[in-house]
Formats: sequence, C-alpha cells, structure tokens
Amino acid sequence: MIHNSTINHQINHRSIRKFKDKTLSAEQLNTLYTVFQHTATSMFMQNATMLHITDEGKRAKIRELCGQKYVGAEGDLFIFVVDLYRNQQIRRQLGKDDGRVHTTDIFFQGLDDTLLAWQNVANAVESMDLGYVPLGTINDHPLKMLEVLDLPKLTFPALGMQVGIPDQEPQLKPRLPLEFTTFENEYPRDFKVGDLKEYDQVVTTYYDLRDANRRIDSFTKQITGDKLNDKRINRDKLPELLHKQELCLDWK
Repeated sequence: MIHNSTINHQINHRSIRKFKDKTLSAEQLNTLYTVFQHTATSMFMQNATMLHITDEGKRAKIRELCGQKYVGAEGDLFIFVVDLYRNQQIRRQLGKDDGRVHTTDIFFQGLDDTLLAWQNVANAVESMDLGYVPLGTINDHPLKMLEVLDLPKLTFPALGMQVGIPDQEPQLKPRLPLEFTTFENEYPRDFKVGDLKEYDQVVTTYYDLRDANRRIDSFTKQITGDKLNDKRINRDKLPELLHKQELCLDWK
C-alpha cells in the first residue's frame, strides 16, 4: 500500500468532538474557502454554498436542534448547502424561466457538488493538523433547521462540519473489512451474516476499551437495533422540506 501525508490522514481519520477554545485564523478560513471553491462540480453548475456560522444565537439554536453539546461550541461551525437558488436567479434575471431547476435530477447534481466539496474541505482540515466531526444531525429537525438558517427556496442544508484544534485523541474506529465492501465488476449476492462474527468481536472490543460503562454493541447488533427499526422520526419530514424548498417537485 502507498503511504503519503494525504493518505495517512485519510486512513487514520477520527471524528473529533472536543476542541480547544480557539477559532480558526483568517488564513485557515481562506484556505478552506478556496479548497471549497475548487472542488469538482457537475456540468460546471457550481450548485453548492458553504455557510460559516459565527452568530452565537444561531449556533446555540443549531446545537439544540442537533442535540450534541459540541455543535457550535469550541471551534468553527460550517453548514454545506445544496444551492440551486443562485442559478435560478441567474436564469430569471437574464429573461429565462426556471427550466429544470426544480427537478430531482438537478437536485442530485447539486447534492453531489455539495458532498464532494464537504469531503474536499475535510481533507484540507486534517492536512492542517486540525480536526473535524461530520454533522448529519443538522437534519434531525429539518423544518426547524431551515428556519434557523433562514435559507431561500431551492436550497437545502446537506451536511454540517465542526472544525477546530483537537482536544482529544479518540481511538480509530474499526471499519468493515474490504471483502464486504469492495468488489470487482459485479455485486455478490452470497453475503452471510455469520461471516461478520470476527468483525463483530473487533467492534465489541473497541467499544469495551473506549467506555467500559456503556452498553457494548457489536456491529450486527447495531444494525438490528433501534437505528433501523420501523418507527417515525423527524428525518422522515425531509421530503416535506425538499418540496417546501421547491426541490424535487417531480417526486410528488
């Protein structure tokens, strides 16, 4: 396997949830903005926007909605937004109708742009010896989050990121072995849950070493547990949010 500084950061990634009480410098911020700016983009539509949330009131509201004490606390908070509003305005102000802006196809292109930019920024963060944690919880209460961020129609907050100087050194969480996730040419249909027995033990040991006071879960127990049980949660309102934002209207 090839090793260099970039790859070493990627394969040793750990989500950081505790940061030193210090914000990023102007130079660090500008670097992240520029990395965001130069990310690959579908059809050169550049359908992504990066919000740096510095207002303490907004940070507190976002933290409450996410239900995680480290969100919007120490460090810097970013929200990555699928942005079709900008291109709609370009069309309208130059005398065109909205065209395909409201379609699912264009939304997914914007989502691709946004997630590519998020990961590009994440790589840059770790290259500067900073840490980050992904914030999928920004969509735990999607309609309320939309109100807090005060976003226009045709935008969607896809993913957040808390960035800062790490103030912890968590263990490396064990991932599924490559034999279960990477294949050549064809997707195999012969998967057997019993083949995960060894990996389950590795995951159980990881949790045991991390916190002996918590309930220990293997990987398969987590998948068969509450995370995927049939129940209604606020995230089920995401289609409602998308339609409210005039996105994916052909889903109706």
